[in-house]
Amino acid sequence: MKVRKISSHITKLEVWIGITFSAWLVEDEDGVTIIDTGMPFMGKAILREARKLGKIKAVLLTHGHGDHVGGLSYIAKEARIPVYAHKLELKYIEGEEPFPGRKKADHLVEAGLVQPLPTGEDHQLLPIQGLIPYHTPGHSPGHVVYYHPEDSVLIGGDLFTSKRGKLQKPAKVFTPNMSEAIASGAIVRELRPSLVSITHSKDVQHAYEHIDQYLQQS
Repeated sequence: MKVRKISSHITKLEVWIGITFSAWLVEDEDGVTIIDTGMPFMGKAILREARKLGKIKAVLLTHGHGDHVGGLSYIAKEARIPVYAHKLELKYIEGEEPFPGRKKADHLVEAGLVQPLPTGEDHQLLPIQGLIPYHTPGHSPGHVVYYHPEDSVLIGGDLFTSKRGKLQKPAKVFTPNMSEAIASGAIVRELRPSLVSITHSKDVQHAYEHIDQYLQQS
């Protein structure tokens, strides 16, 4: 596993098996938050690296696809920490329904393991563990990105891929609503992060400089 510090408070963990699979560790004065848990075989290594940095507080999920929750059961069992995802992901993660675009439901985690991200009275997602979550549907109904304001880093999950230092559309075969996914990319225009960190591709610096071009795609 490649361990790479991408900002003052954020470490990206990467494994290459034909494509890159990633997870993130976010540090603050109270401990460490894990974002995504990769493939099943990544769970043990993610937990080991997280423990090197401090007390583990929680797991946050960008979404519920199998390559993002694979290590979750191991990590949750060993660390006994809360796990959060957008409420729209729960029925898919728990296998009640197949993800949009798929024929068969996958029982990826046991019922009740994952809690919905907290929301305010206006149903907007609330800050959690020093991060600001934003609902960015399209790749999955409850896809979420997490913004670290101090480091100006957007942890983008599968909202984007990248090529030659520019944002690209997420993988078509796994994105049932591509037009919605592209529109969700407008969060980069709003936040203007210094870095967009991406699960399956290289991270992109100053993506806001070409986000208008990205959003014009169909």
